[in-house]
Parts: sequence; C-alpha cells; structure tokens
Amino acid sequence: MRISVIIVVKNGQKFLRAAIGSILRQTQQPYEIIVVDGHSTDRTASIARSYPNVTFVPQRGHGLATARNMGIDRASGELIAFLDHDDLWDPEKLAIQSAEISNGREIQYCYAYLRFISANFVADTVAPLGGYPGYRPGSHIGRTPGTLVVRKSLFREVGRFNSDYAIGCDAEWFLRAQDLGIPCSCIPKVLLFKRLHSTNLSRNISVNRREIFMIVKQSLDRRRRPNG
Repeated sequence: MRISVIIVVKNGQKFLRAAIGSILRQTQQPYEIIVVDGHSTDRTASIARSYPNVTFVPQRGHGLATARNMGIDRASGELIAFLDHDDLWDPEKLAIQSAEISNGREIQYCYAYLRFISANFVADTVAPLGGYPGYRPGSHIGRTPGTLVVRKSLFREVGRFNSDYAIGCDAEWFLRAQDLGIPCSCIPKVLLFKRLHSTNLSRNISVNRREIFMIVKQSLDRRRRPNG
C-alpha cells in the first residue's frame, strides 16, 4: 500500500533536514512526503522546498491539529504516517509497520516503542534547561503520531485531530480510537527517536495537564453512555 508521510513544522530549520533524511533512508520509501508549515519565519520553507520529492503546504489557520488535518486532506496514500520535524525514525519503521497492517486485515493502525534523545541525538540524555518534564530513560510504548501508521480511511470512522486542544490533540485521537474498539497493534521495537529540547510544545506543563484532564474525562463520559 502507498504511504503518505506528513511532517508538521513551525520554525524548524534546526532539525528539519535530519527528519527528512530519516524518511529518505527508509528501506521502504513512502509514496509522498508532505510538509505542512505553520507560518515559519526562519528558513523552514526554503529547506523543505529544496527537496524535489517533498510537497510543501503552507498552513491555513493555526495549531497542531489543524496542520495535521491539512496533511491528511492532502495525502493520497492508503496509509498515513506522521513525523514531527524534530524527531527521527528507525530505517525499518515504514517497512515493519506497513507489513503489520497489510498482513492483518483487521488491523487499522499500529504504533511502536520510542526512545527519547537530546537535541544533539544522544540517547538517554536529559534535555537542556535543567531537564524535561516526565523524562524517563530507556524505551517506552509510544502512543504518539510519530510512531503511528494508520489507514487513511480510519479518519472517517474515528474523526480527525481535534483542534480544541493545543497540545493534547494527539492523545485525544488515540483515546477516541481506543474507546471505539478499533483493532490495532503495537510493534515491540523502538521505531521513533523523540527529541527533547527547550522548544517542545509539551514543555507547557499547565496546558498539557489541563488538556489531559479534559481528554480523560471525555473518555470516561463516552464509556458511561449506554451505547458506548
């Protein structure tokens, strides 16, 4: 199946080339790479446009969810994968996960393990500025878009990313899919290297906690309904 890769970025000139490079090193190449740019004021646009196999899409509106949804609308592959501009993939990621979905007809999406790295790509190194909230060394199950490969058709059933959430839109989508009982699988291998640095969105602890509380409450409310 054809795979569309979506990169959402804003002012990402420091890491964008490395992210695109980790896609181009995949043993199974994607059908297309779509970079959705959230009104960058640095060299992000010129970097993305320098790759002939990258489609550059200026974002309309604002916010992470809106950017991801624009990428979904633009994607023409049967499968969609996401990579944040500051993260990296294992070279086997797309091959392993597309095979997992192709071999199991009931599987609608799969995710994998991740490992945190610092800004200079050193594993298990605490991020700058005195550390990172919630940082733990080692590998972890990653229910995050960077590990996700999903059938595009699933977004019609589950819905797209919720723009009501500035940070938690990713967690909210995974929980919505879980509450609906969508068949999925987790690859027991580190396929995403998630970079921790001073400008990560999730460093905004107060917003993050408030949104997670709302997301969990919504999930509990859904489960209490007679029809789920």
